[in-house]
Amino acid sequence: MAQLNIDVNGRPYAVGCEDGQEGHLLELARLFDHQVRQVSQDMGQLGDTRLFLMGALLLADELLDAKNRLAALQVEVGRLQADRSRIETRAVGALEAAAAKIEKLAAA
Repeated sequence: MAQLNIDVNGRPYAVGCEDGQEGHLLELARLFDHQVRQVSQDMGQLGDTRLFLMGALLLADELLDAKNRLAALQVEVGRLQADRSRIETRAVGALEAAAAKIEKLAAA
């Protein structure tokens, strides 16, 4: 298990992670640090616990918004796939009808 020191709001914290996940953890820490610093700028120093709680809540809000947008997009993709399937079926029917007419004309 790897051990890293990360900084959040100017304070170091020792954190463990699986080997090979160090870069990912550093990116998460950078994102959280940015959120906590933004809360601190907007609301002033609240103490680490409240700053961390507000930062976590804001990140959770962003995550929930992203999940909701993803769900809406998945519904839209499903609708578009169904539309495509109906259009393809109609196109095949039209091509088959045209082929039948051509065969009928060629036989005459």
